[in-house]
Amino acid sequence: MKTLPRLATASAAVAFALSTAALSLPAAAQTATWAVDPIHSEVSFRVKHLVISKVTGKFKKFEGTIAADPKAPAAGTVELKIDVASVDTSDEKRDAHLKAPDFFDAAKFPEITFKSTKIAPAGQDVYDVTGNLTMHGVTKPVTLSVRANGFAKDPWGNERAGFEVTGKLNRQDFGVSWSKTLDGGGAVVGDEVELQIAVEAIKKVAAK
Repeated sequence: MKTLPRLATASAAVAFALSTAALSLPAAAQTATWAVDPIHSEVSFRVKHLVISKVTGKFKKFEGTIAADPKAPAAGTVELKIDVASVDTSDEKRDAHLKAPDFFDAAKFPEITFKSTKIAPAGQDVYDVTGNLTMHGVTKPVTLSVRANGFAKDPWGNERAGFEVTGKLNRQDFGVSWSKTLDGGGAVVGDEVELQIAVEAIKKVAAK
């Protein structure tokens, strides 16, 4: 039976990405708030299946914000919320299993949340973003690699920023441990979860 682990983490990754906006904004700017644009963003994950391949999934509903001053990026704050029930692996039976107590237990833990604690440069336009991820009732610190792709104005005058997020998480760390052992060794579902996140964020305009 195909099943995926607690890939909700990915989500945490979306908020991580936004936090890097603070590191690339013009020096003249002041504290601003950026919001994830879910229509132009994607939180996806991959996990090994039967040892020989990998299955991909995503979360269709999520929201995140970041408040930051480009002159003090380390003091920026990021918050993210993911709707666990929005998990989508292109298989209704597998999605139902992921929402069940064996995995996310969406009825009991409907959201995955992330709050940043540290932002550190890690190369040209690359940053390590660390924060507390809460999933399945467990809170753990996680660090993901975030690449800032730049800024642009859309046809309607909105300021936008783009990011790519990658990382790896162990679902066992969050109490998501279901799997079965194959006759030839190995597990039906791997423990390591690969995160691949594309984020586009919109700068909020201050009310006049």
